[in-house]
Amino acid sequence: MKIATILPYKENYTISKAQAAAIWVCDFFKFSKYQDTNYIFGNTNTKDYLTKNYININISNLKSKLSSTTKEYCKNIISKIKNESFDIIEIHNRPLIFNFLKKEVNSKYILYFHNDPLSMNGSKSAGERLNLLINLDKIIFVSKWVQDRFFIDLDKKLSDKTDIVYPSIHKINKVRKKDKKITFVGKLNTSKGYDIYKDAITKILDEFKDWKAYSIGDEDRKRPFIDHKNHQELGFLKHREVLNFLNRSEIAVVPSRWEEPFGRTALESSSRACATIISNRGGLPETTDHCIVLRKLNAKELYKEIKKLITNIKLRKKIQKNGFKNIKHLVKNNSELIDRIRDSLIQNFSLNYLRNKLRIINIYNTGQKNFHRLYNISLGKKFTNGFIRNGHDVLEISDRDFIRQNRNIFQAKNINKFQDYLVQTSKNYNPDLIFFGHTQNISKETIKEFKNLNENVIISQWNEDPVMKSLSYSKKNIQNITNYSNIVDHNFITTHPSVLKNQNIIIKNLHFLFIPVDKNIECFNVSKNRPIKDLFYAMSHGVNRATLKKGKNDSRIHFLNSLIKKLENIDYDFYGFQNKEPIWGNDFYQALINSKMGLNLSRGLPTKHYSSNRIASLMGNGLLTFVDKKTQLSDMFSNNEIVMYENIKDLTNKINFYKKNDHLRSKIAAAGRKKYFKLFNELRTTKYIVDKSLGKDTDLY
Repeated sequence: MKIATILPYKENYTISKAQAAAIWVCDFFKFSKYQDTNYIFGNTNTKDYLTKNYININISNLKSKLSSTTKEYCKNIISKIKNESFDIIEIHNRPLIFNFLKKEVNSKYILYFHNDPLSMNGSKSAGERLNLLINLDKIIFVSKWVQDRFFIDLDKKLSDKTDIVYPSIHKINKVRKKDKKITFVGKLNTSKGYDIYKDAITKILDEFKDWKAYSIGDEDRKRPFIDHKNHQELGFLKHREVLNFLNRSEIAVVPSRWEEPFGRTALESSSRACATIISNRGGLPETTDHCIVLRKLNAKELYKEIKKLITNIKLRKKIQKNGFKNIKHLVKNNSELIDRIRDSLIQNFSLNYLRNKLRIINIYNTGQKNFHRLYNISLGKKFTNGFIRNGHDVLEISDRDFIRQNRNIFQAKNINKFQDYLVQTSKNYNPDLIFFGHTQNISKETIKEFKNLNENVIISQWNEDPVMKSLSYSKKNIQNITNYSNIVDHNFITTHPSVLKNQNIIIKNLHFLFIPVDKNIECFNVSKNRPIKDLFYAMSHGVNRATLKKGKNDSRIHFLNSLIKKLENIDYDFYGFQNKEPIWGNDFYQALINSKMGLNLSRGLPTKHYSSNRIASLMGNGLLTFVDKKTQLSDMFSNNEIVMYENIKDLTNKINFYKKNDHLRSKIAAAGRKKYFKLFNELRTTKYIVDKSLGKDTDLY
């Protein structure tokens, strides 16, 4: 998974100046399983980046009052990420950035709220927040208080698209020796309660002279100033220096007047075994369960609680120990939570992929119009059987049947309705793989919409017709393949890919596919029998036509005419030839199992690894099968499994030979059937298809 994390341009992602959101991103990044594919974008002038995966976005008009800095920041980010295909884009604390990016970059989006949503442009109104709920894939809040603020004037039942992930801290192994130090961390202003701290701490330091107080932070505006010899302002410190200082402090104080979205200092103080005092504002009570919460937010109450901790050592040690041992929000745990949230956005593919059980839409012509007479030679049906037997879930769609059944008197073909059917089905079923063959009824826009619905869906096409140069029909077939080849992920053909390459036709991810057998379709074994007929051959004049086509004349007819003139005492049974109608379905099997041997003769010149799908019927049902040597099927089958012939004379001699040597005929046919089922059964073939589609390195045979 590739992730882009975008910080507000004012959030400094550096060691020297990192604040809450930058620390959040850095902490969770270091424990994420997506470290190698997560890139963090932000803006800074210094080079001490918190992590190596940071990419700086330069802004020229950072302080300009004449143009929008946010617009320039977004424009520069878009130019960086638009062509990078990020699976998820995470935006921190800036709804407006989401509104800009969503129009330009297609991705899953997560928006993180580190502050009150009602204080931010893009989420102040209920309408704006409702729009975010509709268009974002996930919204994450740093506390329940922030989440509650977001849902003001909204139905809380809509919160299913939201989560809370708290800022977190790393646990340390042991507590360091404590000094008598009282520490304040934060902006030194009245919003943070610094004036309350000033009045309370001055009185404490006057009373307990062996104690010292410290303030870590800065403030450019007018602010309270503590004038006491036992107090020291340390200014802005690096995050690691702050934690080290808290390690040595006995007491930490967070008396904020401001409704803190969370209050990271309270979490850090408690985790470092400080006896921590907080106000009951915003998300502060969500930081730790082991602290003192001020009942009244004034200097008198704060003084009283600090004094209690100084004088009651047992109480102080108890709060310190419990806070240290029972840290409420750990980086490792919440980092795993964030990764699970990320995974959930891509679960339509990744969860199925992890268990290797996919949801597959298989689109092909199931032949309802033809009363399923093609079931025994239908590759689409064998693919479905194989997918299911390998544990996948399959939804079959018959493109031609759908279009035919949805015609009306005004439309010969209701193509648009079919596109809508495909898209809506994909929305509901959410497939991992869309597999289609021999159709021109899917528009390219529909294929793009499949990807828009689920960018991880894999789309593969298959084609079983010949692509050799010698056959005029192949030109149309190649056109059908190339129509989709550049917009699908994988292409499967039943001719060796080198045949297309030799024609200077380059198709990406082109894979060879041999005609599979299916245990429930090729279910006979003629090799064990002694049928009446000698040689079987069935030729079609077009699978949709189903009958003889008068005047049809191709190379196969010339070959057969020459062959029968040479055959002596061979009882051949040829169909689709010499006024004998083609046969289909059960009639095909009734004829086939009555012959000992089968001729595998395909259209066009013999071509590397190409065969008509009848070869599965012949070899798969145990007929001794004759194949032209130039098909190079010897790469898959030996002379002990199939009979290769060089020409008509050689074929004639071998037919006559095996008629006389029935035992050898039976032995080779049985071995061929066994080998075919071993290499090209429906389980192995569809596993190969799935593996190739998933990008795995796998071989067909």
